[in-house]
Amino acid sequence: MTAASGTTAGVATDLAPHELRILVAVDRERGFSAAAKALGLTQSAVSHSIRGTERKIGAVLFERGRKGATPTPAGASAAAHARRVLRLLDTLAAEARGAERGTVAGVLRIAAFRSVALYLLPPVLERLTARHPGIEPEVRVVRELGAGTAGEVAEGRADVGIATIGATSPVPAGLIGDVLIEEPYSLVHPAGHPDPRSLPLVDWHENCGSYTREWWAGQDWIPKATVLTEDDGAVLSMVSRGLGMAIMPELSLNGAPDGIGIADLGPERPVRSVGYVTTPELASSVAVRALIRELRAAGGGAGSKGRLR
Repeated sequence: MTAASGTTAGVATDLAPHELRILVAVDRERGFSAAAKALGLTQSAVSHSIRGTERKIGAVLFERGRKGATPTPAGASAAAHARRVLRLLDTLAAEARGAERGTVAGVLRIAAFRSVALYLLPPVLERLTARHPGIEPEVRVVRELGAGTAGEVAEGRADVGIATIGATSPVPAGLIGDVLIEEPYSLVHPAGHPDPRSLPLVDWHENCGSYTREWWAGQDWIPKATVLTEDDGAVLSMVSRGLGMAIMPELSLNGAPDGIGIADLGPERPVRSVGYVTTPELASSVAVRALIRELRAAGGGAGSKGRLR
């Protein structure tokens, strides 16, 4: 491949859509045989295509082994770009048809973390599909850990991500976005408890990100969590049973069960910023712009008492 650096680096634009689809399939299936089966091709056709793609790009994309095909860093990057290019081709066709018919149609892929999917998105999507019946929302619930929902967008697996962003969690490089909701944190405790701050802490993995960490560290009354759960719904259930107290953002408190008390943490309380992220190339697409308009128009009716910008 070394010779390719001087002669083939400029011809990656010769990659055809079918080569990109094969690249994406091998990355997804982690194997040539599995990718071939998924695409209805022979294994030799898939192997031949990947070798040709590697020559055109000038880099090894997959490590071949008995356990399948593992993407190299170059392969992971190439697969992400391939997904985004293929998505843009789909958008090109959908918007061309829509321009001719005066409509917008097609799948709109949204990545959202749990409380957003439960409480913010449903009324937004209800209005979106009422105005644009041809749009088919496809929502994936993604844990807001590591790359989170923004990572799904960057990897080409989602068109829009509803993510925790803000001053301490900026929009990732290569994406664009903006804050939609600023929701305060509150102290959540068993209703009627005389001293909720004396209770043990119940928490979950996605809570207390970089947007609250500084405030959290400065509160000497907050103990280390004695119970760590998988999601905020489990936290609310445990608190309602008197098993502890929690510090939670407002979206998570929608539909809180009976037996829950909610106390203000004061003027210095932490605030979580929730916004959207998308790719520059999809930001101007009709479906993405329509979704963002509905998110901005939602206000408090979107399911949170937080401030929608």
